[in-house]
Amino acid sequence: MAITANDVKVLRERTGAGMMDCKKALADANGDMEKAIELLRERGLAAAAKKAGRIAAEGIVDSYIHMGGKIGVLVEVNCETDFVAKTDEFRTFVKDVAMHIAAAKPLYVSREEVPAEVVEKEKEILRAQTLNEGKPENIVDKIVEGRIDKFFKDVCLLEQPFVKNPDQTIQELLNEKIAKIGEKISIRRFVRYEMGEGLEKKQDNFVEEVMAQAKI
Repeated sequence: MAITANDVKVLRERTGAGMMDCKKALADANGDMEKAIELLRERGLAAAAKKAGRIAAEGIVDSYIHMGGKIGVLVEVNCETDFVAKTDEFRTFVKDVAMHIAAAKPLYVSREEVPAEVVEKEKEILRAQTLNEGKPENIVDKIVEGRIDKFFKDVCLLEQPFVKNPDQTIQELLNEKIAKIGEKISIRRFVRYEMGEGLEKKQDNFVEEVMAQAKI
């Protein structure tokens, strides 16, 4: 598969690796972008991978309040230095993450945070659904594994498509910022409130409102 200059550019932006390293990774991966990223990480050439072991104890807690106060989000994002925490680039990233959380309603930062009992319960439900669909017993477990992966992508912040650019996940956006800023950055935790949540009330689609605003 022909490797274009734009492919190399995109891979560099997403990983922070050098041009020749990106070109070689793409060639070795036959043009598969995700595989090329994996290869760069395995080779220790991706900026995000290189910085993974560093300590990120600085950063900010920022908020996003949807118009009219219908939805509110607090998010803590960490970086390595107070200098970076004060930059417009970092603060804009944190604000975008907070807006995304308001719109996409993640429950966890990453799949590692999902409690084992929650995963097992979801698998039980998915298995029952799959059997009810009449799927052969010998392939049920494989189907469930595929569907549990989709569950993680629905509920885990880092795996969700970014509301401002659905072609990019939050993890990919994070890697891009790490490469550009040059420090380890981590989304540590968040809390999301929706007015009247848990109370019996008229259903308002606040999430669609936030997503519409995010894409303006």
